[in-house]
Amino acid sequence: MGEQYEFTVVKYGTRHGHRSEVYLNYHVHGQPDGPIDMDYFVWVARNENRTILFDTGFSVQGGANRNRTFVAEIPDIYDALGIDMAAEQTLVVTHAHYDHIGNLAAFPKAQIVIAQAELDFWLSSMGTRAQFRWSTEPEEIDALRQALDEGRVTAFEGSFEVAPGIELIEVGGHTPGQAIARIATSEGDVLLASDALHYYEEFEEDMPFAYVADLPAMYAGFDRIRELLDSGVQHLVSGHDPDTLNRFTLVEEGPLAGISATIGTLRKDA
Repeated sequence: MGEQYEFTVVKYGTRHGHRSEVYLNYHVHGQPDGPIDMDYFVWVARNENRTILFDTGFSVQGGANRNRTFVAEIPDIYDALGIDMAAEQTLVVTHAHYDHIGNLAAFPKAQIVIAQAELDFWLSSMGTRAQFRWSTEPEEIDALRQALDEGRVTAFEGSFEVAPGIELIEVGGHTPGQAIARIATSEGDVLLASDALHYYEEFEEDMPFAYVADLPAMYAGFDRIRELLDSGVQHLVSGHDPDTLNRFTLVEEGPLAGISATIGTLRKDA
C-alpha cells in the first residue's frame, strides 16, 4: 500500500448570492431563481512524510473588492494547522482565480505546481481581457510570474504525481488549466474537484457554473469526475458548496472547530 494522507478542508470565507448569478444561462434549466450561498475553502493533505497545500484563498483586498466575507483569517488557519507560510512548502494551484491564489506572495519559498495551460493563459495578454480579468488581481498574477522567474514553478500537462498517493489531473473548463486532485487516505481516495465543481448540484444536475473558459471542457470535466467516482474514488470535495463540511468528519475542538473537516487520519503506510 502506498502513502496515505489526512485531508483537511477549511472554510475561510462566504458570500450570499442568487442562483441566476452562479449558474450559466440559468433560465435554460427551467428552475426558479432563489438565494444561494457560496463558501470558500483551502485544503491540506499531510502525513508523517510531507504536507501538500492546495490553493491559498482570497486576499484581504481581493475579498473586499468583491464584498466577500472572511470567517477566519488565512494566516490564522495555517497557524492552527502548524504550517509556517514563510517556510518551504509544496503548493498546488488548482487554478489562478483571485480566491485561489490570493495569498501566494505570503508563501515566498513555496514550490508551486500548476497546469501549463493555466500558467500560459494567465501570463498572456488574453488573461487581461475584461471577462477574465474580473476573476483575478494583477498583483496576484505578478506573484505567480515572480515565482516562475525564481524557478519555483513546476508546470504539468495532462496529469502529474505531486507525491506518492497524490495525483493532479488537468480538466480545464472553468479556466484553461483547471486541475483536480486525487488523494489517497485511510478512508479511501478523495477527489478534490476544486472549481471543476463549485456545487454538488452543479455536477448532479449537469448545470455549468457561470464563469467558464471552455464550456465543452467543463461538461467533459463533469464526465471525468463521474468516471473517477465509478473507478474507486470514495469522497468528492467540491470547490464552494456550503454543504461540503457536512459530508465529512467535522472538527469540533480547537481554533478550526466548526469551520473544518477531515478525511482520513495522520499515519504512514509502507
